[in-house]
Amino acid sequence: MTIREMQLDDLEQVLPIEESNFSVPWTANGFFSFLIREDVHLLVAEENGQVLGYCGAILTPPESDITNICVRMDSRRRGIAVELFSKLKNDLLSKNITTIHLEVRESNQAALQLYKKLGFVQDGLRPRYYEVPVEDAVLMSWRYQ
Repeated sequence: MTIREMQLDDLEQVLPIEESNFSVPWTANGFFSFLIREDVHLLVAEENGQVLGYCGAILTPPESDITNICVRMDSRRRGIAVELFSKLKNDLLSKNITTIHLEVRESNQAALQLYKKLGFVQDGLRPRYYEVPVEDAVLMSWRYQ
């Protein structure tokens, strides 16, 4: 498996993954607008020409906000999300980012467990942050020690 920067050509494979994982998925235009921004860092995990997952962050040094970490349903439980975050974290540290924030649905126990395993701590709740369905967001942060 290779982890590399996301390219425009990857959207053909990224969009179906996004659509199968989120009730309000990003559109092609949404991804495109982030791909052309200099303050956004997007990665894909690829194996044999197939995108297995992706992640990204918006950079506001010395902090950043994760946009998403997402893995194809048929490729989960292989450590891909951990590998994606590890590469993302190292890339961000090289850009003087020392704090990484994210929001996650309160009901997404698998993601909450993953983020805790990766060293994120809960900072608070953002009521009614998500739509379809309406749900609170758990706010979490990772800080370089």
